[in-house]
Amino acid sequence: MKWATRAGIHIDRAACAWLIGRFIDSDAEFVYVTDPAHVPADATPFDMRGAELGHHHGDCSFETILRVHHLTEDPALRRIAQIVHEADPEDERFDAPEAPGLDVVLRGLSMTGDDTRTMAVAGPVFDGLYAYYRHAATLGREPA
Repeated sequence: MKWATRAGIHIDRAACAWLIGRFIDSDAEFVYVTDPAHVPADATPFDMRGAELGHHHGDCSFETILRVHHLTEDPALRRIAQIVHEADPEDERFDAPEAPGLDVVLRGLSMTGDDTRTMAVAGPVFDGLYAYYRHAATLGREPA
């Protein structure tokens, strides 16, 4: 399936693409557009104005996708959602000290190549976050 988002990905779009590819559609193909009017007819848009899978009711797109695809029960994904939210809308809803650092890393990645390359590098970063917070949920505390 094709998925489309705005070009120049940063934290929320990168996190959404990772979430889609890892938990929703393992065969996902991503298209990055500069104008929402250029979203292919056969693609599902995300993290763009007017998209069902976008910012709604104070949530960032990652949180919306978690809710729409019934992934909110996973504590590791919920923690990543808090970090992404804290870095994206910057409304200080969550205590996520990781957010500024992750945001800088992803912004820096976006400066070193195109969106496809950014996603290739960002994917393992989110895999690592997921593994860490999954282990923390199992332990009931932050891993040493």
